[in-house]
Amino acid sequence: MEKLIIFLLTLIYVTFVQCYIEKPGPRYPPTKGEIWPKPSYQIKNESFFLLDPQTFEIKTTRYTCSLIKDAIVNYEYLITKGGVSDSNKIKLQKNKLEKTWLQDPAYLGVFNKLEVRLDMPCDGNEYPSENMMEAYTIRVSEHEKLINSSSVWGILRGLESFSQMVYIGDKGLSLRINRTFVEDIPRFSHRGLLLDTSRHFLPLESILLTITAMSYNKMNVFHWHIVDDHSFPYSSKKFPELSEKGAYTPYQVYSYADIQTIIEHARLKGIRVIPEFDTPGHTRSWGVAHPEILTACGGELTGNYGPIDPTTNTTYEFLNDLFTEIHETFADRYIHIGGDEVGFECWGNTSKIVDYMKEKGITSFEDLESFYIKKVIDMIDSLQYQSIVWEEVFTNGVELPKNTVIQVWKDFWNITLLNVTSSNRHAILSSCWYLDNIKSGGDWLKFYDCDPHSFTDDPILRSLVKGGEACMWGEVVNQYNVISRVWPRTSAVAEKLWSQWEDKYDEDEVKRRLEEHTCRMNRRGIAAQPPNGPGFCY
Repeated sequence: MEKLIIFLLTLIYVTFVQCYIEKPGPRYPPTKGEIWPKPSYQIKNESFFLLDPQTFEIKTTRYTCSLIKDAIVNYEYLITKGGVSDSNKIKLQKNKLEKTWLQDPAYLGVFNKLEVRLDMPCDGNEYPSENMMEAYTIRVSEHEKLINSSSVWGILRGLESFSQMVYIGDKGLSLRINRTFVEDIPRFSHRGLLLDTSRHFLPLESILLTITAMSYNKMNVFHWHIVDDHSFPYSSKKFPELSEKGAYTPYQVYSYADIQTIIEHARLKGIRVIPEFDTPGHTRSWGVAHPEILTACGGELTGNYGPIDPTTNTTYEFLNDLFTEIHETFADRYIHIGGDEVGFECWGNTSKIVDYMKEKGITSFEDLESFYIKKVIDMIDSLQYQSIVWEEVFTNGVELPKNTVIQVWKDFWNITLLNVTSSNRHAILSSCWYLDNIKSGGDWLKFYDCDPHSFTDDPILRSLVKGGEACMWGEVVNQYNVISRVWPRTSAVAEKLWSQWEDKYDEDEVKRRLEEHTCRMNRRGIAAQPPNGPGFCY
C-alpha cells in the first residue's frame, strides 16, 4: 500500500512538473504557403518557383472589368509589398542564395506573370448577393500559371488564395510558391460577421479595416448592427433628429456618404452589407427624439419607456418612412429587423396596451409581438425587401412568411435549427460564435469545433441552413481593441463556413496553418492577436 501511494505521488509530481517543460522556439511553427480557409481540393508538392517582386505582374485574359482591375492592383501590392515584412531584401538578381536555388532539383524557375481568366462578361457594377458564385480554380505549374472562374467573385476569392500561396522563404530573403492545383467552392453561401456600432461607436476606419480583414478570410456578409438602446448613430435624412438627439455625440454618427463608402468598399471585396434595425425592443435611443413611438410605461414602471408601441398608427407611419429610407440607402435585398429580447413588463403595466389587446382579442404579449412583427414584415415585403429575424420571433410563434430567415443565437441551438428547418425556413447559426465570450488565448478552437450541420443527418434540412455569423457585440469593445478581439478568432468561423466538413482533423496542423494566416494578416496591417501562444512572424 505504501509503495502504491509513493508511486501515485510520484506520478502526480511528474505530471505537474511536465506542465512547465517547454521546448525553445515557437509552440506551433507556422506553415508555409497554406491557404486559409482550407480549399475544397488541393494538390501541392515541394517543387517551387521563386517570385520576383520587381517583375511580377497579374494579367487578365478573356473578360475583365473595373472590379477585377482594382482587385489586381490591390493583390499585386499585397503579394510583392504589403504582405512582406521587408521586401527590399527580396531580390533575385545578385542574391547570395541564387546558386543554392539553381542546384536544388525542386527549383522550377522564376514566376513572373499570373494569368487571370474570367469566363463570363462583367461590367464592374456587380453587387454581391446570396446567390453569387464564388468557385474558382488555380493552376501553378511549369506549363500554366492561372486563376480561372466563371464569376467576378470567384476571381476575387482565387486572387486571395493565390496571394496566400506565396510565402517568405530562405529566412526572409525570397518569395516562393509551390507547384499547386486548387479547385475550390464554399460550403455555405452566408459567411458573416456582426459588428455592433451602438454600444461603442466605431469610426469609419475601423469598419473598413474589419471588412478588409473579412476579405482575407473569404467572408461575404457584413451584418451591421448599427443602432440599439444606447445610441442611434445612423444619420437619417428623413429624421435627422434621431441621431442629433440619440447619438452619443454629434460627431459619432454615420452619414449617408459614410455608409456608401462602407458599402462600396465591401462590394469591391465581394462582401454584402446587411443593416440591422432591431425592433420592437432595443429601441430606447429612438425615443430620445421620438418618444411617441415608444410605450410610456404605467404602473410601477411609470416614468420609463419600454419597447415600441405596437398599438398606434403613428408608430407604423414612422417605421414605414424610416424603412423606405433604409431601403434606398443600403444595396442588399435583405434587412435584419431584430425581434429579440423584448421585455413585456412595460406592455403589461400600461393600461393603454392592455385595453388595446382586449379590444383586438389578443390574449398574450407573444401574440401582441406577433401582431407587430407581421405588420413590419408586410411593410418590408412591400419594399421588395426580405427579412431576417432573431430566433425569438420564430420560437414565440409569430406567423412568418416562408422566405423569412431565422438567425439562431441561443443555447440548445441544435433543437432550434431542427425546428426552423422542419418548418421549411432558412436559418443562420450564431449560437456558438459569440466573440464577446472571451477566454485566454486559443479559445478559437471552440469556434472551430462547431458545425452548423450537426443538428441532423437529413440533407434536405441541412440545405436550409444558409450558413452562419460570428457576432462581435460592443459592450466592452471599441476602436482600440475590436480588431484584435475579432481576429484571428473569426478566422476559425470563416474556415468552418467555407471549407468542407471533416469528421476528424489534425489539431496541430490547423494551429500551424492559423499561425501562418495570423502572421499574414499582421503583415497586411491587421492587428490580429497571437492564436496559440509563444511564436514569431517574419
